[in-house]
Amino acid sequence: MAKNLSPEEMRMRLGERIKTIRIAKGYSNYENFAFDKGIPRAQFGRYEQGQDLRFTSLVKLVQAFDMTLEEFFSEGFD
Repeated sequence: MAKNLSPEEMRMRLGERIKTIRIAKGYSNYENFAFDKGIPRAQFGRYEQGQDLRFTSLVKLVQAFDMTLEEFFSEGFD
């Protein structure tokens, strides 16, 4: 992981990673993904925008992507 990034930059990368995975899973629309996975649409939209999210919410997202934390963080943070 990049060590010199600000917390804001890291949140933006996190949001981009969430969006990239959602699209890779075949969901062009974030609202459809959120609905299918039982995640509030507005909340999921904020995650993709790089807004703060709790660790427990991140774990739920990673599980919704059917991934491990290691897989999730394996790309987009170097």
